Amino acid sequence: MTSLFLRARLWLGKKRFGFLGPGVVRVNENRIIKGPCGLAELEGLRYVAQNTSIPVPKVYRTYCVDKHVYIEMEFIKGNTLHTVWSSNTLSPDEKRSFVEQVAAYMNQLRALDPPQQGVVASAELGQCLDYRVGYHPFGPFHSNEEFHSFLRRHILLDDSTQVYGESVTQCHTRQYRTCFSHGDLCPSNLMVRDGRIVAIIDWEFAGWYPEYWDYTKSHFGILHIPDWYVEFEHAVPRYDDELAAERALWR
Repeated sequence: MTSLFLRARLWLGKKRFGFLGPGVVRVNENRIIKGPCGLAELEGLRYVAQNTSIPVPKVYRTYCVDKHVYIEMEFIKGNTLHTVWSSNTLSPDEKRSFVEQVAAYMNQLRALDPPQQGVVASAELGQCLDYRVGYHPFGPFHSNEEFHSFLRRHILLDDSTQVYGESVTQCHTRQYRTCFSHGDLCPSNLMVRDGRIVAIIDWEFAGWYPEYWDYTKSHFGILHIPDWYVEFEHAVPRYDDELAAERALWR
C-alpha cells in the first residue's frame, strides 16, 4: 500500500512541478520527496537538527519500499549559493558574509562530541556513503588506521610512499580528532535567500570522519569559482598536508 501511495505522489509531483534534480520530486508547494536515499542521509539530517542550530530541511515522513528509503522533507525556497555567486552580482563583502556563515556552521559540526575517537561511521554508527570513496556503503571503522588503510586500498604504510608519495605516508601516520562532517560542503549545497544561508542540503555523505574531511572534500570535484576557495580557505581551519595527501589518493 505504501508503495502505491508513494508512486502516486511522485507521479503527480512530476506532472505538476517537473524534476528538481536526480531522485528529487516536489510533491506540493512546501514539500519534496527524495529517494532512494541511504540511511546515512536520514540519520545525518535528524542528528544535525537535534544537536545544532544549523538550518536543514525538516523531515516530515519516511517511506521504506523494497529496502530503499524515501524522505519527505521541506522544500527550501531560494537559490543555491553556487547560482548566486556565479551571477557576478555579489559584492566582496556579501561573498565574505556567506563564507563566514558557512564557517560558523562548520564550527558547530566540529564541536559535536563523537561517540568514540577515531570512529568513521554514519551519525548512528552505521555504514557511510561517499562518492569520493566509491558508490557502495563502507565501514564503519573503529580507528583512523582502519579508515586510512581502506583509503589506501590496504597497501601497507611501509609501501605507501612508493605507491602514493610521501604526503600520504605522513598523514596516515597521524592521529586526528573525530568530527561530524557534512561531506560535501560546497556552494551547490547551500540554499540562500536575502543574504542568508537558509538551509544546508544533501546530507547523504554525512557522518563521523577525521577532522580534515570537510576541508579536503570541499576541494573534491572542484567548482569553477576560484574566489570561493580563496575566501573559504581564509575562514576555516586549513589542512593543506591532508589535502595534498587526498589529491594523491584521488589520482
